[in-house]
Amino acid sequence: MTIPILICDDSALARKQMARTLPKDWDVEISYAANGAEGLDVIRAGKGEIVFLDLNMPVMDGYEVLQAVQQQDLPALIIVVSGDIQIKAHERVKALGALDFIQKPVSADAISNILQEYGILTLTQGKQADDTPMVKVDMRDACQEIANVAMGRAADLLAKLLDVFVLLPIPNVNVLEVSELTMALKATERSSTVSGLCQGFIGAGIAGEALLLFHDSSFEDMAKLMGLENPDDINTEIEVMMDTGNVLIGAFLNGISEQLDMKFSQAHPVVLGRHCSVNELIHDNSEKWQRTLAMEINYRIEDYNIQCDLLLLFTEDSIPTLNYKLGYLLD
Repeated sequence: MTIPILICDDSALARKQMARTLPKDWDVEISYAANGAEGLDVIRAGKGEIVFLDLNMPVMDGYEVLQAVQQQDLPALIIVVSGDIQIKAHERVKALGALDFIQKPVSADAISNILQEYGILTLTQGKQADDTPMVKVDMRDACQEIANVAMGRAADLLAKLLDVFVLLPIPNVNVLEVSELTMALKATERSSTVSGLCQGFIGAGIAGEALLLFHDSSFEDMAKLMGLENPDDINTEIEVMMDTGNVLIGAFLNGISEQLDMKFSQAHPVVLGRHCSVNELIHDNSEKWQRTLAMEINYRIEDYNIQCDLLLLFTEDSIPTLNYKLGYLLD
């Protein structure tokens, strides 16, 4: 008997990877949804008996889908597939009725083991998951999914170190000129002043700088979480920025390097500016960047007034190598 499967993820790359890693001889019919609202429509139409659900999506995220399925008693067994690997994220989705949790990037063994563990997997001959319609993926989408997984690794490390829950956004990925960079950070610009540091990185054919913009209103709470005294002291503020940067930048780059199968060397972090507007900080350092591929992630910590923006600014010369590396994920 053919089982209706739903893969609900805003990333076309993630949907493609998920479909490709389903057991080859599993008799299924796969539907796709790019956000939670579309996913609920598919479930209500009876085409999502088993759902592979992402958490960070536009329109309606995975948590909201789980709540709706639970409240409306919809017939769906939901397995969360996410780059947000925080322990508290696992606990929350389980409390909302998720069957289990799979970490991105997905593997065929992890999926097969979970399906067999819950008695879901029924193997037949002939029909294969690979016979499903092709999912079109572009390079920007692929970069966004790479950033999504790396973002989750960094958030998990910060959450463990501080015993908090890190709220994760949908990563923003764009190729832009430096003159456009400030426009891309309007949300940060509205938050009064920031302090920033940057850290260069380089790998085989890929180079750039990681830029951490730390909202000045966040220093006091972050210093308390780190057990530091005198949060207004200049040395304390720099220590907070450096420690936060070491965690987020290091873990993010490691997440990207693992997915692209390459290593990055990192320079020593440098403070770019303190207590200034985003426009001032970008303008004063504009000679560092020209045309760039920018990955932007806004991290917030639940129940605390803590917010910082992490940007990875790849050089224009890095784009061909990135495209080459990402090509292996798209094949």
